[in-house]
Amino acid sequence: MRYRDNDLGHARLGLAISKRVSRRAVERNRIKRLLRESFRRVRHQLPAVDMMVMAREQAAGVAGPQLLAELDGLWKKLQAGHAATSRPLKPAGDTRTIER
Repeated sequence: MRYRDNDLGHARLGLAISKRVSRRAVERNRIKRLLRESFRRVRHQLPAVDMMVMAREQAAGVAGPQLLAELDGLWKKLQAGHAATSRPLKPAGDTRTIER
């Protein structure tokens, strides 16, 4: 996941799930659905950032509940990183990455 601050006052999500993750569109769409659902659950708790989530090849083989649990961990890392700093998450123009 890569992120950067925005001035909108709320979090936004972007997805990049390529054919490298899975040749089957059904599997790629399942990952997208799970990502969107996880984001909907926590978006009101997240800082005002634009996020780009890029799935890895291993994501296609992960069960739904396990993938949701890993995403919850990423959201908590993002919240903790933002709460720990009194200044903005990053300097202007900088993009940060969170990995599991």
